[in-house]
Amino acid sequence: MDLPTIAILGGTGKEGKGLAYRWAKNGYPILIGSRQAEKAEAAAAELRDLIGADAGILGLLNPQAAAQAQVLVLTVPYSAHRATLETICDQAQGKLLVDVTVPLVPPKVTRVQMPPAGSAAQEAREILGEGVEVVDAFQNISYEHLLQDEIVECDVLVCGTSKAARMQVLDLVKAAGLIGWDAGPIENAVVVEGMTSVLINLNKQYGVQSSGIRITGIPRD
Repeated sequence: MDLPTIAILGGTGKEGKGLAYRWAKNGYPILIGSRQAEKAEAAAAELRDLIGADAGILGLLNPQAAAQAQVLVLTVPYSAHRATLETICDQAQGKLLVDVTVPLVPPKVTRVQMPPAGSAAQEAREILGEGVEVVDAFQNISYEHLLQDEIVECDVLVCGTSKAARMQVLDLVKAAGLIGWDAGPIENAVVVEGMTSVLINLNKQYGVQSSGIRITGIPRD
């Protein structure tokens, strides 16, 4: 079975590169998107150095990457969320968008501050329209672990516009070596995204870098 091409929009940051690394190692074709072609190409070259020259990773501008992929993954800071979505709106139609964005508002990043739409994922749905499946995932995974070949002790909660879309993203969670759970409709994204500020607060209070969450009471594979 051919694996879908994944475009990671804003993929030059640590979270984007970490997810790209994990998926590329499992054979997924990866397009690193950026507002600057040079930054995208540099990030792609860095990942090929880590994985191997034959890894299917290319760097492109965000709209080009979105046009050539079947799955779009948005890993930009919240300040760039709307602008990035508006530049790829046409290319996203009929596709799946995985929104990793957290609506953090510096400097008070330990305080939950949700947008009027309810969450970044719901805001993405408003911008892109009903022609795009939007799924919220990976917000609570600390990037420190993603570029390492190690077990990540944090579960991934997946919310989204349909059961089918959530199941598709749960396959991507598994391909990244993580454990994911279907957390229901996109309206539940407010809890998933808001949890990030709670974890940042715990990191600061306890002097750690990667506090996380785990679901208990359900049998684990």
